[in-house]
Amino acid sequence: MSDIVINLVFEDSLSGAVLRKLLLNAKQDYAIGFSHNSGGFGWIRKRIEGFNNAAKGMPYLILTDLDRSECPPSLLREWHIENHNHNLLFNVAVRQVESWILACRCRFAEFIGIQESLIPANVDEIPDAKRFLIDLAKRSRKRELREDIVPKDGSTARIGADYNGRLIRFIESRWDPNIARKLSPSLRRIMESLDAFQPIFQNRE
Repeated sequence: MSDIVINLVFEDSLSGAVLRKLLLNAKQDYAIGFSHNSGGFGWIRKRIEGFNNAAKGMPYLILTDLDRSECPPSLLREWHIENHNHNLLFNVAVRQVESWILACRCRFAEFIGIQESLIPANVDEIPDAKRFLIDLAKRSRKRELREDIVPKDGSTARIGADYNGRLIRFIESRWDPNIARKLSPSLRRIMESLDAFQPIFQNRE
């Protein structure tokens, strides 16, 4: 059976690394068509109707963070895509993609140099997973890792100078989504959808 070719659209490079790792761990074979880093949810939301229409002829895997929205169904209503095309795999990280990274508790704790018990089991309920992750990094025994992930004192930056780079290397080398899915219902949903997905092609209007 040939690979399922799918286009990726995501908010940032960290989300892109997560999607690529998920495709590698899916129960069927995928090949990436194009991969687009939108630079934020606003760009995706503005073009979601176009992606939904384009999905008639080519599958799209889209990932955005829930952030302050109430829940994934409410975000779908806000974006007016409750009844989206079958080939549009629209997924929401609850509440941020960092929650999925934290969900691999044992490996992430070892990577960052902290006790595993500092990471809660209900990772999808962390209100601001990015801030929580940075606060964990402040407690790390690894100086260079702290300097890369944590913003410098007095800086207006929300993240450290190599925040994405450090976490992407962790995702590519050590993050196991099959471990993480046990603690994150939102991650489990996207993995189940990728395992079962078969495209249905239609003629574009």
